Amino acid sequence: MAEFIDENVTTPLLKHSPSRSQDVETPVGVLSVLDSDEWGGDESRRLLEKELLWKVDKRMSILVLIYILNYIDRNNAAAARLRGFEEDLHLEGTQFASILSILYVGYISMQIPSNMFLNHIGKPSLYLPICMVVWGVLSILTGFTNSFFGALSTRFLLGIVEASFFPGALFLISKWYKHSELGFRTALLFCGNIISNAFGSLIASAILDTMEGVLGQSAWRWLFFIEGSLTVIVAILAIFVLPDFPETTQPGWLTQKEIRLAVLRLEEDSDQSDETDGKDHLAGFYAAMKDPNMYILTGIMLSQIMAQTFNMYFPTLTATLGFSRTITLLLCAPPFLLSAVLTFLNSRHSDMTGERFYHITIPLVVGIVGFAIATQTMSVGWRYFALFLMAQTYAGFSIFYGWMSNTFPSPHAKRAVALAFCNSVSQIGNIGGSYIWPTGWGPTYSKSFAICIVASSCSILMCYLLRVRLQELNRRIAKEERERGATVVGFRYLH
Repeated sequence: MAEFIDENVTTPLLKHSPSRSQDVETPVGVLSVLDSDEWGGDESRRLLEKELLWKVDKRMSILVLIYILNYIDRNNAAAARLRGFEEDLHLEGTQFASILSILYVGYISMQIPSNMFLNHIGKPSLYLPICMVVWGVLSILTGFTNSFFGALSTRFLLGIVEASFFPGALFLISKWYKHSELGFRTALLFCGNIISNAFGSLIASAILDTMEGVLGQSAWRWLFFIEGSLTVIVAILAIFVLPDFPETTQPGWLTQKEIRLAVLRLEEDSDQSDETDGKDHLAGFYAAMKDPNMYILTGIMLSQIMAQTFNMYFPTLTATLGFSRTITLLLCAPPFLLSAVLTFLNSRHSDMTGERFYHITIPLVVGIVGFAIATQTMSVGWRYFALFLMAQTYAGFSIFYGWMSNTFPSPHAKRAVALAFCNSVSQIGNIGGSYIWPTGWGPTYSKSFAICIVASSCSILMCYLLRVRLQELNRRIAKEERERGATVVGFRYLH
């Protein structure tokens, strides 16, 4: 990620300004002064940039709502399990785990092609909502299934279509915001995931308690009908709200001047050392495949996802407390509401300090404590407290997504592939993690929690490895700047 010692005076180098000689490196800070007539001076530019960010933030906020629905549609099978889903479909053995894991097989397969296609067409305002409509329809169809094969098929297709959203949303955010702005915005997006775990359980509780037998359908079927329909409605609204990329945006909600400023901001903030054409998809693909950081980040994310598969079985784990079905679903909400608050605070502090490693790993350590407590006791109080400690690991996971985006500053095609690769391959953690919570290991699930402890520990070790690598890369960059006599501090990775 790019870090600036003093954002008011130090900026990266813009190597090839079209209005100047291609043989001269011109500091962007100088460029801003030379071009100040266009903006009416530095103060006018600052005010225009503030207005631009406010407009973009308002439109990007719908991504949080979409992510909430994305995870509700993905995880509603766990709630449906409490109201006859397994019995009505005659599921046996590991078939329920297969229904959960098959989604991630489709999810893995399409993320890289989806992001490459999104980068090519440059129209997320159309592409993402269309995909959203399709996954909403598939969620509705899940409510009509009557067999294991039917549920397995709709879940597999759901994974294929849902693969477009999260890596696409990360890519869209990275196309509008500077590196110093990415961490907080990415964390806010990820709050959609956390909030979905809280409110998804509350919504499921209301539907499962009131819709049983309505129009002759089981309550769990209405869960899929209602939540899938809500997704389709929001998708249609998103077409008119989501922004496109700066370079594909037409004057309307932004003026031509604001669009030029949006493009310039990212040019100033980019790592110009890699001059691969951002639209050269094949070159971007190969550049990503050759970057060791991508594989380290994938390993970190895979381990974290494996450790957080407790989320898929959260209603089941809460049910071990011994309360009724309704109380069980209601008790699922508080741990994730607290996690959402901690995510907000943690991301703000991470951006303010420019630090990533400890903001990611400290919540993981706290989560390990929660897993350890859960392996040792069936006490209602201690076990519920442990669930709170587990849920707060998401406060670190959200920072990780920002770290991932910042580690691939340019070109756009490489970033699109790298983000999709990390997010897709790491979903193997969800596939394997779906099978580490068998009913036979309950109600203590001690073996499951032990696996989560190992996975979290592996993630911490790999985070440290990445931190060391990025520190070394920063030392190399600083040495090159000293050798060429650079007068401004340029690109740096955050660690």
